[in-house]
Parts: sequence; structure tokens; C-alpha cells
Amino acid sequence: MKEKILAVQAMQDYIMDHMTETISLADLAKTAHFSPWYAHRLFKELTGISPAEYIRKLRLSEAAKRLKNEKSRVTDLAMTLDFESLDGFTRAFVREFGMTPSEYRLLPTPITLFIPYGVKFRELFKEKVKMEKVRNVFIQVIRKPARKSIIKRGVNAKEYWDYCNEVGCDVWGTLMSMDSLCGEPVCLWLPEKYIKPNTSQYVQGVEVNMDFAGNIPDGFDVIALPACEYLMFQGEPFREEDYCEAITAVQNAMDRYDPSVIGYEWDHENPRIQLEPRGERGYIELRAIKLK
Repeated sequence: MKEKILAVQAMQDYIMDHMTETISLADLAKTAHFSPWYAHRLFKELTGISPAEYIRKLRLSEAAKRLKNEKSRVTDLAMTLDFESLDGFTRAFVREFGMTPSEYRLLPTPITLFIPYGVKFRELFKEKVKMEKVRNVFIQVIRKPARKSIIKRGVNAKEYWDYCNEVGCDVWGTLMSMDSLCGEPVCLWLPEKYIKPNTSQYVQGVEVNMDFAGNIPDGFDVIALPACEYLMFQGEPFREEDYCEAITAVQNAMDRYDPSVIGYEWDHENPRIQLEPRGERGYIELRAIKLK
């Protein structure tokens, strides 16, 4: 992997590890092993924003999550996340999310959280994956209830990176601010009957109860999904830099698996589901099944 990508990734990792501390450009430059001027230029070139803006967005999104999930005090968050003053924190929150921290704490609505995508992952995705060893894959039958899915459609996408190029990666930030029936956002490969003309097979969304009556973000759509059984395939925990290999291992296992050995067959009328690849739990994907 190129030296520049590793340098910026090192700065991103440093920011994440020291989010509640004062972070200077000198600190980042030392981490990247470049001059402050060049480190700043390189960071903006590969992430699209300056280090200061990156830190600000990351801290504001962390504040929003704590306001929603922990009902943290606004004054405590301003101090904990190293904002210079309560007024400064409030003004920054309003500029980012269109409401004050107190308003969001009282009535959380879908907002676009900042997701700090590591620059190394797009480069890793381009590399040819070699399966150097067989990995264990855990398989389990689970049942999902009838539910709705609030989704953002793309145009032609059949996989993650094409989807990001079509709709932008900020969609995941919006989904992360919303409550999901399964506890987290999902990525779906839609069967043909759920695909509108000139829209993508691959979408991202959150699952909600059938009686959901909350806010739907602009540009999102809602589909109703029936109760269904799934085979959940879960791979071994993996290092972040090995995420492509981890995904390939699980998908290869799915392609080889014959559900008839447990009395089922593949159900192509329900979406295939992908969860966020997280190294600590292994890659997870679900494919619908039905009794033979």
C-alpha cells in the first residue's frame, strides 16, 4: 500500500484514539512522519476535508450519539469533547445538524452522522484477494419478523463501492442516527419485485416495526418485508486490513453451501442482507431460505 495512504490512515487512527483530547497539527504530522504543512495537504487530498474539519465532524457526531443514547448533559459533552466553550459547541452543532444539542437531546430525529471511513480500505478493495488459508464460518438459522425497511436507493449499484459512488457514503451516517429493529443499519440486495425502475439492486437502510410512524428522511423509501427465515453466515474475527479476504471467505462458503442438507432451499423472493464488516465479530451475511 502506498506510503501516503498509510500516513493519512495513521492520522485518522490517531484522531480516533485521542478524540477527547486536544489534537494539534504537530501531533498529526509526527504520527504521519511528514512536515505539518505536507501532512495537512495530504490529509485533505485523501479525505476531502482538513484535519480540523475532520476532528470537528467526528466530535459532533460522537456528541449526537451520546445525546440520543445516553441523554448526556450538553455542558458535559462540550467539555469532554474538547470544545472551547458551550456556545461554540452549540453553534457548531447547529451548523452541522440544523438544531441545538438540547433540541436533539429532547427529540432525536434522523441526522447525518459523520462516518470516519479509513482511506486504506478503498485501496485494499482494489487489490486482488488471495485466500491463503481456510477460515471457519459459523452458520445459524434465524427468523426475522414481518417488518418495514427504510431504504436509500441507488441507480445501478450491485455492490458497496458502486453504491457509494452513486449516492455518497454519507447515507450510512444518516442510518446510524436511526433506531433499527436489529440494532444496526443493513445493506440489502433486493429481489426484482422490490426494485423500482432505474434504481439499484444494492441499497442501504434500517429495519423498523410494521407500525413505524416516525420521520422518513428526504430521498428515502419504505418497503414492507414479510416474516422470513434466514441462514446467517458469520466468519472469524479479522484484522481491519484483511476485511476483503474476510468477506470473500464467507461469500465463498455461502456459494458452496447446500441448504437442502437441513431441509431448506434458497428463497429468492426475500432480500439478501449484509451487515457492516466489523473485525471484532467477523463478517456477517444472511440469505433467505424456505422449507422444501
